[in-house]
Amino acid sequence: MKKILLAATITSAFTAFTTSAFNDEAPAVYEDTSVEMETRVKDLVSRMTLEEKIGQMYNDAPAIERLNVPAYDYWNEALHGVARAGKATVFPQAIGLAAMWDDEMLYSVATAISDEARAKYHFYQRENIRYRYTGLTFWSPNINIFRDPRWGRGQETYGEDPFLTGELGVAFIDGLQGDNPDYLKTAATAKHFAVHNGPEISRHSDNYVVSDKDLYETYLPAFKKAVVDADVEAVMCAYNRVNDLPACGSDKLLKEVLRGEYEFDGHVMSDCGAIRDFYDPEAHNVVEAPAAAAAWAVKSGTDLNCGTGALSTFANLGFAVQKGLIDESLIDQAVERLFMTRFKLGMFDNANDTEYAAIPMEVVGSDSHLKLTEAASASSLVLLKNNGLLPMARDKKVAVIGPNANNEDVLLGNYNGIPINPITPLQGLEAHLGKSNVSYSPGSAIIDDIYGHAEILDSRVLFHRKDDGSMAKGLTGKYYSLKQGQISDYSNLTFPVHASDQPKLTRIDKALDFYFDRSPIDQQVLGNFGVIWEGFLKPERNGTYQFDSDAEININGNTVTGTIELEAGKAYPISISMQFADNKISNTSAITRKQFSVRWVNTTEALKRQAVDIANKADVIVAVMGITPRIEGEEMPVKLDGFNYGDRTDIDLPDEQKALLKALKKTGKPIVLVNFSGSAMALNWSDENLDAIVQAFYPGEATGSALAKLLYGDINPSGRLPVTFYRNLNGFADFDDYAMDNRTYRYYTGDVLYPFGHGLDYSDVTYSNLEAPSTLQSGEPLSITVTLENSSDFAAEQVTQVYVKMPDAPIRVPRVALKAFSKEPVEAGSSETITLTVDADELTYVNDSGESVAYTGSLHVFVGDGQPAHTPKTKIQHAVVNIAR
Repeated sequence: MKKILLAATITSAFTAFTTSAFNDEAPAVYEDTSVEMETRVKDLVSRMTLEEKIGQMYNDAPAIERLNVPAYDYWNEALHGVARAGKATVFPQAIGLAAMWDDEMLYSVATAISDEARAKYHFYQRENIRYRYTGLTFWSPNINIFRDPRWGRGQETYGEDPFLTGELGVAFIDGLQGDNPDYLKTAATAKHFAVHNGPEISRHSDNYVVSDKDLYETYLPAFKKAVVDADVEAVMCAYNRVNDLPACGSDKLLKEVLRGEYEFDGHVMSDCGAIRDFYDPEAHNVVEAPAAAAAWAVKSGTDLNCGTGALSTFANLGFAVQKGLIDESLIDQAVERLFMTRFKLGMFDNANDTEYAAIPMEVVGSDSHLKLTEAASASSLVLLKNNGLLPMARDKKVAVIGPNANNEDVLLGNYNGIPINPITPLQGLEAHLGKSNVSYSPGSAIIDDIYGHAEILDSRVLFHRKDDGSMAKGLTGKYYSLKQGQISDYSNLTFPVHASDQPKLTRIDKALDFYFDRSPIDQQVLGNFGVIWEGFLKPERNGTYQFDSDAEININGNTVTGTIELEAGKAYPISISMQFADNKISNTSAITRKQFSVRWVNTTEALKRQAVDIANKADVIVAVMGITPRIEGEEMPVKLDGFNYGDRTDIDLPDEQKALLKALKKTGKPIVLVNFSGSAMALNWSDENLDAIVQAFYPGEATGSALAKLLYGDINPSGRLPVTFYRNLNGFADFDDYAMDNRTYRYYTGDVLYPFGHGLDYSDVTYSNLEAPSTLQSGEPLSITVTLENSSDFAAEQVTQVYVKMPDAPIRVPRVALKAFSKEPVEAGSSETITLTVDADELTYVNDSGESVAYTGSLHVFVGDGQPAHTPKTKIQHAVVNIAR
């Protein structure tokens, strides 16, 4: 987006500002909207005491009532939809958005997200709610490079390529921040700066040693584009150390690169708890005192401390000033940067001054946004293999089998909102074909004791006793008011909560699946309350059951902590209790982050046998497998075979699912595998033995509808891989080795299963007539044209990729590197000639000192449907351009 245009400095106001001694009796220049923002901000900050200024450097900044500064929490998330703030349209996870290879659609997605963000913010403001996740400063996008397929948080990124990541990051930031010349729509944050992508288990203590060449060639380019091209408002520094220095205390990164080379003028925040890591004996442990850590971070350029459970290390800045560890002027500088963001967002102006305040709550989950998320989901699906099975005929009986077939988790990924209308693959196929044409079995667990088919406890098995002694469906819900007490145990920073003696509301609830946007007892927005549901549980089948809920569950008077054996038809007294109490320590609402539910699953069912039985009765099998964001993600308490605290130790399908696939193969029925994962999978057996494979990543709430349309040819696949799918991890360096040798398609020398940029479709688009100049002057952009011809009956959304090789570079350079791409419609039976431009800045290489050097010599240019080593000759064109000095 264009830089915020600030009004010219008004000389008279500036004179008054500089001579007023900045006392509280001086005119409130900061309240005068005719004065330029920088002057207003300086005036406001000058009126604060040291203690007040330091308080504004916490993510949950307190109010300063005497200056009419309201409390504000900077922490908010919008990775692929407004997250953790209740209901919101959930778009494909970031890795799926990258698989679209479509910066225009990504801009539309981000614009829809910022529409919903503005609507929610102003709604909460009207209710005087200032919890975390209700503001306008969004800690998205994550533009780290997905350099290793083991990283569990790779799902949050735009993949492994710096160019693709940078271009998509710019589009997303532009959509979040808007195009108003005077105000930001929201404030985007590029994270995590820098050299950050696992391992999760050791991120608080790791020191990543990286060469200047790899730093500038791989880890920094996307951040440069975010700052220079998109004018991103904020940057989050990372947990790890980089070349011995904590990223949030690195003068090299924050002063020399970010504010020096990139001329960044926004604010920098720490990742949450990262400043504590400076002195934590189990983390970096590079200083002994919190005050030293705080002073170090601020002097290096970290303006905001996200503290989480460690509260705020920056609370020690007063002591740091007192002892001379830091000058108060640097605190002024940090606070001014923070308030510039809030002023740009219009938080100290009349809300009517910006059109963004008029966006209504009705935009959240609107029809247009739900249509957009279905389009994005369809565009993100990548067809990896097809021997002719797809698109399928509609007159076939379909067996939908697999632990992710009816698993809502795989629609959402992590850092997600609560979906408006989630549609699982099973639901989508049933709606598309009719339930009578679809049979279903989960077939297996996802892995170990983690299941994807747990069901909501509802009136099929829940009963209560009526006054006349008869049994009726549902549980009796007794809703209580809550009163929060004072902490007495400071080893456990949780405020005690006391429920009222008598319920304020009693009702019958038929299903334990709720989103409470208002308290049922008084209709207060995000109000607190407690519930006890009582009645009887009557299972329909014998078995050993496992429950999934945050609630306390008692059956037959005993608290359920593991599995429990239950008999079919027997009525078990059941009590389920839950308190929805806000957390003052984290400044979070009890009910915004996720939907409350109680789910259960019978762990003793013969799932594989059931699956084979229904497969034998069907004409075709849709196997819906993969992993889930419950076992890959950010610093998770998951230690399973192949998974290590959110990361992966191998990239195969779990053994349970491989066994299921092999059993289904023996039926002789054609099989299409739909694989859900946020990371690359070694689908070697499936590639050799199955008829078709669709990589779904985590495609958003409209997954089921989009997938059904793709499988049956209502839409043509157009997704392309933003990461390489490897056959195994052989030849990979240790996970915490950050050298780029043999990593990503740019340097990997082994055989791959599916290359970066790969994706099939139902059309047949060929490339011809590449026109490129034979010579080019160094420092000039490269413009090329090429003709795309679609000889099929399917209209295509064709991704065209431009790669270059630099054989005359004097040092090691990438084997091949993406430098431009486009996504263009090509109608059936037609041709299109398109023009692509490679910017002069991309026709460079990085030397060993990290300097960008204009390339001269023979430049090999490849334009087509993928990388040159993996694309048929009819689908790619080659030219050689001589670049002269």
